[in-house]
Amino acid sequence: MHRFWILGLLYMLVSLSCQHKPAEVITPPQNIDTSGNPKQPCDSTVVYFGRDVLPILNTNCAMSGCHDAGTASDGIVLNSYNNVINTGRIVPFDLNSSDLYEVIIEDKPDKRMPPPPKSALNATQIALIAKWINQGAKNLICEEQNCDTINISYGNMIAKTMATYCIGCHGANYPGAGLNLTNYAGMSAIAANGRLIGSITHIAGYKAMPQGGKLPSCEIKQIQKWVAMGFPNN
Repeated sequence: MHRFWILGLLYMLVSLSCQHKPAEVITPPQNIDTSGNPKQPCDSTVVYFGRDVLPILNTNCAMSGCHDAGTASDGIVLNSYNNVINTGRIVPFDLNSSDLYEVIIEDKPDKRMPPPPKSALNATQIALIAKWINQGAKNLICEEQNCDTINISYGNMIAKTMATYCIGCHGANYPGAGLNLTNYAGMSAIAANGRLIGSITHIAGYKAMPQGGKLPSCEIKQIQKWVAMGFPNN
């Protein structure tokens, strides 16, 4: 009898030890982008590739005939972070070993990038690229904390956004896809037919723009509001 009582007690202990707790549900932090890149409030001392560097490259380098995906002059494509890192010969924390930096400060026209007749990058643009490399050439993302969606017009905000992110591919001299986005007429036309919102929000059926990335969330909100307001000029 005593033996059966011990066996019964052992059976109960084994049964309890084999019970599994329900799996814990872990909610991911809200500041993590779906790409896995953490989003933090923008820091004025940090250079962010998508916000600060890519617009310079898109406007001056990643265009037809130079360093877009279709042309890829010298095997270099500068329309996205991965392409810049893989083909742009960047050495994080080392300006002197980074070919991209060397060609943008070159004073000989036949070696300088962008080449004539395009203008050389200005001092501010060069300093941003240099600072980005010195900070490790990272693909950091940030969230603007103060996004003005009130005082919106083409002249007040939208023209500046287009100049920063789009006219390298859709300028007066290089109107990619037949689009000149340097003036109100060109902008209002694609705002009216839905092409602008479809492209910048990456809706299926529209070509995602700008190439190799996405506008910062604040600029997207401003353009959406501008279109909803009937795209005012001034």
